[in-house]
Amino acid sequence: MGAKAAERPEWAVDTLDIQPHDRVLEIGCGHGVAVSLVCERLGDGGSIHALDRSEKMIAVARSRNARHVMSGLACFQLASLQAADLGEAVFDTIFAIHVPVLLRGSPDAELTVVRRHLAGDGRFALPYQPLAADQVIPTARRLTATLTRAGFRDIDVVTADLASGAAGCVLATA
Repeated sequence: MGAKAAERPEWAVDTLDIQPHDRVLEIGCGHGVAVSLVCERLGDGGSIHALDRSEKMIAVARSRNARHVMSGLACFQLASLQAADLGEAVFDTIFAIHVPVLLRGSPDAELTVVRRHLAGDGRFALPYQPLAADQVIPTARRLTATLTRAGFRDIDVVTADLASGAAGCVLATA
């Protein structure tokens, strides 16, 4: 069962096409698995800033990525996206793997923060894996409509059939 769980973040990070020099923001880092995968792709000048609202998840993610934190590749912040202290930081890639607040409802405030901190040629990615395979395309349509209304452009959808089920990722630029 562990291999199936690991394939989701691996696929999601693969869709991001992280480059060694990229500055990356993850919203809702959970256990820090995606942070580890991103750090494997980063080099000189690259970094990842990871947010989570759960103190427990931040502690687990920091522990899992202790060597990346020590090397300066990764840093963690206990905060929601809206409450995060990102200063004037600009990111080449911002992503949120299956983060519910960005998948439903009215995420206008969150998307405003994303747009403010996304580099001009940067990409915003929303990888997800719905419980039912037949929801991959409807979810992509809903996310695409939400991102379009928020002013994002160049929206692309990538889908995959993973061993654990169908998955999708909506990618956009600001």
